[in-house]
Amino acid sequence: MSGEISPRGTFLKIADALRVQLIRDESMTRLPALADVMRENGVSRGVALRAFAVLRKEGLAEPVPGGRWRVMRSEDQHDRRPLAERVAAVITDDALVVGAPFPSTTELSIRFGVSRPTVTKALDKLESAGLLSEARQGKQRTVRALPKRTESPES
Repeated sequence: MSGEISPRGTFLKIADALRVQLIRDESMTRLPALADVMRENGVSRGVALRAFAVLRKEGLAEPVPGGRWRVMRSEDQHDRRPLAERVAAVITDDALVVGAPFPSTTELSIRFGVSRPTVTKALDKLESAGLLSEARQGKQRTVRALPKRTESPES
């Protein structure tokens, strides 16, 4: 990139270039490494991360814990809610009641296609919110409360 200040924002130009690249190359499963984007465009880590955030907001990519950003294809985009929300929805989707056993970390990992540590983080959030019982060695979590219905206001 040139040393000139872009009125549109350098991070947006980088996001545009990455978007074109992932649309053209359907075999692309990961975004380029952050360091590569920084070096090729002569930008800071923050600028590169802002470009990646644009693609995340558009549903084109998502961060992978401990790894590079994963490219999201239309078949991956069926439910873009945060994992904790999707896990909480299991209570209503599976018609669970207060006191019912909650699916295991392994079952949820398979169901949502994410790692067990990622599921554990989501379960910890639901435990903190009071929806699930505490995790204990050898003891299955149970439903402590039903999630409240939230309806989005009409715009």
